[in-house]
Amino acid sequence: MCKLLKRYFTAVLLSFFYFITPASAQTVVRLDDHVKQHIFEYRQVYFFEDTTGRLRFTGDGVPAFDGSFKVNPEPTPVTRNVNSTYWYRIKIGGNPATKNSWLLEFFDQTIDSITVYSPIGANKYVPVLLGSSRPFSERFYHHKNFSLNLNNPGTGDAVYYVSIRSHHSVNVIMVLRTVSWFISYALDEYFFFGVFYGMILVFGLYNLMMFIAMRKVQYLYYIAYNISIGLYEMCADGIAYQYIWPNNPGWNQYAYGIALFAASIFAVLFTQSLLNLKVNAPRLYKATSWVIALRCLFFAACILINNSWFNYKIIEFIPLLLAFYAGCYTWAKGYKPARFFVIGYLFLLTGFIIKSCIALNMWWLPVTEFDYYSLSVCFITEMLFISFAIGDKVRILKKEKDDAQVAMIKQMKQNEELKDVLNKRLEEQVQERTKELVEKSSMIADQNEELRSVNELLQQQAEEISRMNVLLEKDNVTLHNDIEKVTHDRVMSAEVDFEEFSKIYPDRETCFKFLSDLKWENGYACRKCGGTHYGGGHLPYSRRCSKCGYEESVIAYTILQNTRIPINKAFYMIFLMYSTKGKISSHKLSEILSIRQSTCWAYSTRIKKAMEAQKKEIKNAGSKGWSKLVIENTAE
Repeated sequence: MCKLLKRYFTAVLLSFFYFITPASAQTVVRLDDHVKQHIFEYRQVYFFEDTTGRLRFTGDGVPAFDGSFKVNPEPTPVTRNVNSTYWYRIKIGGNPATKNSWLLEFFDQTIDSITVYSPIGANKYVPVLLGSSRPFSERFYHHKNFSLNLNNPGTGDAVYYVSIRSHHSVNVIMVLRTVSWFISYALDEYFFFGVFYGMILVFGLYNLMMFIAMRKVQYLYYIAYNISIGLYEMCADGIAYQYIWPNNPGWNQYAYGIALFAASIFAVLFTQSLLNLKVNAPRLYKATSWVIALRCLFFAACILINNSWFNYKIIEFIPLLLAFYAGCYTWAKGYKPARFFVIGYLFLLTGFIIKSCIALNMWWLPVTEFDYYSLSVCFITEMLFISFAIGDKVRILKKEKDDAQVAMIKQMKQNEELKDVLNKRLEEQVQERTKELVEKSSMIADQNEELRSVNELLQQQAEEISRMNVLLEKDNVTLHNDIEKVTHDRVMSAEVDFEEFSKIYPDRETCFKFLSDLKWENGYACRKCGGTHYGGGHLPYSRRCSKCGYEESVIAYTILQNTRIPINKAFYMIFLMYSTKGKISSHKLSEILSIRQSTCWAYSTRIKKAMEAQKKEIKNAGSKGWSKLVIENTAE
């Protein structure tokens, strides 16, 4: 802690002297065995932005753009324009007395391409290629950071040129270290990485056991959140590139975005479940659901449209702040587990603000190891307090369960006492009721005997009524048939109006049936092949020959063929012509049937011809004579 305070104090003094002292030549960093490491800052780093991205340095002589370098005004250089190539120049002073080997190291493990031009003689430079876009196996030191060995220039000053290009804004943190200190630092760093990822694993296993015991989905959400955070930190630290996909540098472009997306989604889902927002805060539950949906849409756009949109990590403030607000809201409403949730997310929010300030170059101090790994520390702290929140919720649930069990036992005792009282009362009531039933049983037996005799009498009367109903039914059928026959004979033998005639032939269906029965009363015979087997045709009551397929309608070859007037009116016209022996006029027919006189005249003329042709057949035919006019005349 004292070392950290000392570094911050020194950085503040350097910032103060930078702004109050005039510009001067670039500061040379001397090799000193008493200083194990040195972070380049302020006037020690000169930079030049190549907006075209086309400038090249062959390594022979001084680069043509050497005069374009200017002092870096920030504690830590930052690349802002992803389309530009940033050049940096540092000067390292030699020390013939040094006993250490030195190396230059870059902190930010997400830089795509780093080219370091190391001097090897008088105005001669050799390029060393580094960056996350190159296979991990090509590194001299198999370490997560980018490192290269330096040559001690002796008594002179060595000028190094660094070319950096990346698909996102990066902090160019250059550190001069002794190799021995680098090895010691790397071992300590990997040890703390092991502790960090081990704690994530422990938290995950703990919540997995909690899920197996409790069967609550919130534990699965938290496990997925821990795994996502671990993967994101591995991407940011370069550990994932070193151990998971060392031969696939393309994954470095968007793996961190996928991990950050999963962390956001599962963090919000865990917030909904842990704080029970669906019950405690329905509006916040809807808001968090909308945030999940919109975050998924943004993720899909990053994958399908432009991977560089993953660089907008600031968007993670939205789900983070919403989850923090949800915790504060539910805590204010009296939900106790939310207090640990709020404290944990307060640490996480602090770490996220520090990292955002560093990424946006709003951090006024030089970036140290503590600043760089502040988010990891906050993640561990947040996980610790979230575990407290989960345990607090389990404790509250257990207390509620115990209280419910005590209340249940108390209620069961009350129920048992009440049951005993009720049973005693019921037993007394049963005894009284049994006594009443015994007294009434004899009375009921006498009544049952009387009812049995009455039922037998009623059954005999019902059988007699049934026989009488059968006889009455037969009489009704006979009477109905006699009435129909008398009505038909009266209509067919007397002059009746069309309304009364229509009672026998009311519609087209009845007329067709009547024609069908008359036409084929002697059996069916096909007019083409003579076949006697038939089936139903397309028109009502038509017949289709089963042998040749010829179909004959019911009005074919009758006086009604090609007649356009309604068939029941045609029937009535034939009946009137027959009953008046053809003496009724066409005007009278037109008046009776409401048909044009010309139509009545044409059709009555046709009927008269049929009557003349069949004079002998209808002479003594009686009431059936008009039907002979219909059937036996074969129309053209």
